[in-house]
Amino acid sequence: MSDTEKSQTNPPSETPPAKADTGPVKKPPFARKPQRRVGPVKSVEEEFLPRSTLSLKDLDEEIEGELEAALAGISDQDLAGGEQAPAKTQTEGEAPGKKGKIISIHGPDVFVEVPGGRSQGVLPLAQFPEGPPKLGTEVDIHIEGYDSANGLLILTRRGAAVVADWSSIAVGQTVEARVTGVNKGGLSVEINGIRGFMPISQIDLYRVENAEPYVNQRLLCLVTEVNPHERNLIVSRRDLLEREREEKREKMWQTLAEGQVHEGVVRSVRDFGAFVDLGGVDGLLHISEMSWSRVQDAASVVQPGQPIKVVVLKVDKDKRKISLGLKQLLASPWDNIEEKYHHGKIVAGKVTKLMEFGAFVELEPGIEGLIHISELAPQRVRRVGDIVQQGQEVQVMILNVDPEQKRISLSLKAAIPEEVAAEEEESETALPESAKPRVTPLRGGIGDDWSLQNGQE
Repeated sequence: MSDTEKSQTNPPSETPPAKADTGPVKKPPFARKPQRRVGPVKSVEEEFLPRSTLSLKDLDEEIEGELEAALAGISDQDLAGGEQAPAKTQTEGEAPGKKGKIISIHGPDVFVEVPGGRSQGVLPLAQFPEGPPKLGTEVDIHIEGYDSANGLLILTRRGAAVVADWSSIAVGQTVEARVTGVNKGGLSVEINGIRGFMPISQIDLYRVENAEPYVNQRLLCLVTEVNPHERNLIVSRRDLLEREREEKREKMWQTLAEGQVHEGVVRSVRDFGAFVDLGGVDGLLHISEMSWSRVQDAASVVQPGQPIKVVVLKVDKDKRKISLGLKQLLASPWDNIEEKYHHGKIVAGKVTKLMEFGAFVELEPGIEGLIHISELAPQRVRRVGDIVQQGQEVQVMILNVDPEQKRISLSLKAAIPEEVAAEEEESETALPESAKPRVTPLRGGIGDDWSLQNGQE
């Protein structure tokens, strides 16, 4: 038997039978790259590769929308294992935060009940620098992703600092910076071992003249510029303060009303008054509302940076203007004014201001009265300055008191003794002396002198 015949009768056992030709073999649409897991919680890329594998049956529509917003900046290439997309800042359309209630704490994890019914999430305990929160406390949160293995939402506390390094730090993140020194343009800071810089204009809402007191302090700030290749990191505390200020401003305008008392900080002082920051909203404290007594210089009452308690006098929500008062919180000298100053009483005062129609006299701090020009002297007075001067001490009589209008009418001539008044009146009505005859000729004219001069010529 030939070799050919042997091979046909006894085929080798290790050779598999040939398969039927069913056409070209189809290749998979793409090959998944193996995903690297770090820790028990999966990342956003892992859970949304592909997106269709994630089941959102147990999530309400609002949370589903937040998840979609969190993935809006991640492309298919990023989901397939490419380079991670940069984190979005709030100005780029970040999903709005919401409140959650703390239900339990286990080790480094804080479990939160998210509004919407069937959803729970987890927060790092490290985002509570003030200490472990109490159960039932509500916190502002953001949804960053979803852990399908444990059925939990991955959350971050709104405004809390994140632990970042060069591989994860991104523009818009809130980080905690330790101030290590002061240089010509601002502050040198350190963030989790990364050296950064904070310009002096970004330290506070207002201009900082001396940055030395910030050394060795820990400040929450926003990342505004980052370049891992050049090891360049710039942060801003002002941006974070402005964001918080804007949130407070909207809440303040909703609750602000006349008659409320607020604590604020004097922002600036002008000739006409001072601007007071009430916590996101600025109001004007006019110089006339600082004290019951007359104030010549607003800087003598308040200074920039001074804490102050004021009362809301008027609110214009359309024009966003607020009028504030300070003297209203002090005891008014006009209380029981009629008991102290009654008609006919002669009191001492100081002339504070001269006007064409009369003079104002201060009887005590916060109490002023008016001497009308007709009450300055028994004789006719043409100018107020001919009788009294500013700063002059005078004796005046009370003519009328109006507590509601806060007005007092005074008289100077009524307080003058009768003998002196009679002498002044006699001197005013006395006839002037007869004019002496002129001994020198009048110059000019067309009299005899002019004719005589023409005849001589």
